[in-house]
Amino acid sequence: MKLRSSLYRSARVLGDAEALASGDPKRIERRAKNKLLGRTLGRAGIWRFLWR
Repeated sequence: MKLRSSLYRSARVLGDAEALASGDPKRIERRAKNKLLGRTLGRAGIWRFLWR
């Protein structure tokens, strides 16, 4: 389980790095918006409600 979670975390970090390295402002903005939205929904408990 530890290996899997660290691989997922690495993939998320690499996705962020690729978005920044692309230099495309729309891609960077979309990625930041989706991360913020996902965190907000997660803290609100929406994901737990959906996957019950």
